[in-house]
Amino acid sequence: MAFGVYVHVPFCAARCDYCDFATWTDRAHLVQAYVDACATDVRRRALRCELPPASSIFFGGGTPSLLTPEQFSTILREIPRAPGAEVTAECNPDSVDGAKLDGYADAGVNRLSFGVQSMRPHVLRALGRTHDRDNVATAVDAARRAGFERLNVDLIYGTPGESLDDWRTTLVDALALGPDHVSAYALTVEPGTQLGRMVSEGTRRRPDDDDQADKYALTDEVLEQAGLSWYEISNWSRPGQECRHNELYWHGGEYAGIGCAAHGHTDGRRWWNVRTPERYIARIDAGVEPSAGGETIDDRLRAEEELALGLRTRHGVRLDPGTEAIATSLADLGLIGRDGDRWRLTLRGRLLASEVTVRLLPTSVTPAGTR
Repeated sequence: MAFGVYVHVPFCAARCDYCDFATWTDRAHLVQAYVDACATDVRRRALRCELPPASSIFFGGGTPSLLTPEQFSTILREIPRAPGAEVTAECNPDSVDGAKLDGYADAGVNRLSFGVQSMRPHVLRALGRTHDRDNVATAVDAARRAGFERLNVDLIYGTPGESLDDWRTTLVDALALGPDHVSAYALTVEPGTQLGRMVSEGTRRRPDDDDQADKYALTDEVLEQAGLSWYEISNWSRPGQECRHNELYWHGGEYAGIGCAAHGHTDGRRWWNVRTPERYIARIDAGVEPSAGGETIDDRLRAEEELALGLRTRHGVRLDPGTEAIATSLADLGLIGRDGDRWRLTLRGRLLASEVTVRLLPTSVTPAGTR
């Protein structure tokens, strides 16, 4: 059975204007204590038989690449792993070098996800990013020399001031790096972020929905032509190079969350940890569970989530016969299509996935069975 472990690294050198994740730029003095707390948390869970051998491990953030190779090792050596486990670390291009990436490989990391976002200088400035195009090429070259064969590039489209040609350039330049996986997300404006405040004050424009739709369609066209096929609305990969850890989420698998603000899903229950690194460290040091809350996933909620998540993937979903009339009307609108006993979003449907899901949810659903 697939089982995942997510490790949240909440530290950043600088905060991007659009970011609303649980991250901090003024907690560098806590890094080692936090790493030790994560390792202790994992060790205790393993002793309680709560951690089957992991088929995937994902270090997300924040900026995991602020950790040293030794700090990665401190956590990874405590996590039981299945043979061939996928171990991913998110990296900022300007926080890694050859020596660090060599150390990551030695620690057991075998997949890297670079936060590139754009290859156009003015777009990077608008996003509050600190790297540039040359940093990206240097980081990827160092990763190749360190032996990393599996690389993802994270991109963001729809930044005000980014033209369609700017976005095409970003896609072409990203593909020139030779990634086997690309994630592309529409820029969103979240309350409480620097971008959110600037939009509220009228000093920045809100992203345009039509512009983002055009850029999504271009993304799909360019990546498909390059041999990367979509397998989830925001993710494309070469055959066999899908992110196993993210597939675990989309297919309702079980995983443990390690670190502050991390979420887990085990034994029919979803749970989440305390939000700040200080509170997480204090709880672990006191021998207290770091969980801040949770919820039981009943059959109806599970079925609804399987529908919503399954629709986002190329696997699609099976629908209850009572939903056929609604599905047929959505197919007539060109939003979904049928392949055997499964329904899948079309390209147009991917742009309106939330609306399609809402239309299908009111009736009873049969679990998608995509695992």
